[in-house]
Amino acid sequence: MAATTVSVRCCVAGGGPAGIMLGLLLARAGVEVLVLEKHADFLRDFRGDTIHPSTLEVMHELGLLDDLLRLPHQKAPRLNAQFGDLALTLADFTHLPTRCGFIAFMPQWDFLDFLAGRGARYPTFKLKMRAEVTGLIEEAGRIVGLQAVTPDGPLEVRASLVIAADGRHSVLRAGAGLTVDEFGAPMDVLWFRLSRRPGDPDNPVGRFDAGRIFIMLPRDDYWQGGFVIPKGSLAQLQGRGLPAFRDSIARIAPFVAGRVGELSDWNMIKLLTVQIDRLPRWYRPGLLCIGDAAHAMSPVGGVGINLAIQDAVAAANLLAAPLREDRLATDDLDRVQRRREWPTRLTQRMQIFMQNRVISRVLGSADRLAPPFFLRLIARFPFLARIPARLIGIGVRPEHVQPEPLKPNGPADGGCMRLLL
Repeated sequence: MAATTVSVRCCVAGGGPAGIMLGLLLARAGVEVLVLEKHADFLRDFRGDTIHPSTLEVMHELGLLDDLLRLPHQKAPRLNAQFGDLALTLADFTHLPTRCGFIAFMPQWDFLDFLAGRGARYPTFKLKMRAEVTGLIEEAGRIVGLQAVTPDGPLEVRASLVIAADGRHSVLRAGAGLTVDEFGAPMDVLWFRLSRRPGDPDNPVGRFDAGRIFIMLPRDDYWQGGFVIPKGSLAQLQGRGLPAFRDSIARIAPFVAGRVGELSDWNMIKLLTVQIDRLPRWYRPGLLCIGDAAHAMSPVGGVGINLAIQDAVAAANLLAAPLREDRLATDDLDRVQRRREWPTRLTQRMQIFMQNRVISRVLGSADRLAPPFFLRLIARFPFLARIPARLIGIGVRPEHVQPEPLKPNGPADGGCMRLLL
């Protein structure tokens, strides 16, 4: 079957937070953009359902915050921790200089549908679902488009710029021959749900004890639990049996001891393989990687989605005018990397510090450890909880949306238009 060929100014591979946000921002700036997403919808089991204050600030700058917060969500103004016998507020977001002093927990499919619907109000925004990107089109050393498969047959997209926002296992990154620096991680995470009941804590809790770390994120009627295990130890854990795993949860979080029986099968427990990596070079002529395709983050701090959003905002700010005016140069792509590489490096260094100095020590210990000095300091002087709140909630070098040059012109109800090719 002959391929259908289309031409756009910018083609984005990947309909995750970075890809959809970039598509929305470029369309808002008058750039013709096509976003390709391989799935039929956004209804998948995401584990990154946090929207941090930095992203909520972006939504405010777009004039979309009030509408977004009308969707079902939970607010977490603080992150609490229990390290052995020491209980403390690790991060207090209520003092941040942002519109929202909290983390919002919202199903990622709702967030993505919301962004896609708002993007569809711009005539230059197109989203095609069930379009799986398979490779790049290269001519004379420059990326000039990409190839995809769809239910209607092969698709060939010609574009002035291809954005790889297709995640940590990026097909386009591999196809472009971009090398990745791996930094390792000492742990993986098992995700599962337990019911939430009246009287349970209201804020997220991180529990650290001898050989065990358990992160509990409150949702509407359930806890999203993240049980941290030494990397590669899942088979050994399963070999001890599900009752032993349930007992480990009950010992570190006694208030859910009566609920661990809800985990009746290992299929209810999903493995997140943790990795930290970064591209030394995020681009080639005609191609730019952003989000996890450029830098996979550890789940420490839950900042991966929000860094991806920051990448999208920076890319839109720096590339919209060159794309709109058809004068994009490779130096423009380098400017995006230079803008976002330093905050990415610094954030990853902090994550690696936490992994090596705290998580590895806890997981490798058979005895209860004394809380690290910085935790004891925060417990003694609670105002210091504003520092990790700043790092987690806003991050390093937050990006801000440029003033809107183009008014929406599309469905008043924000229903997402799908591109029919």
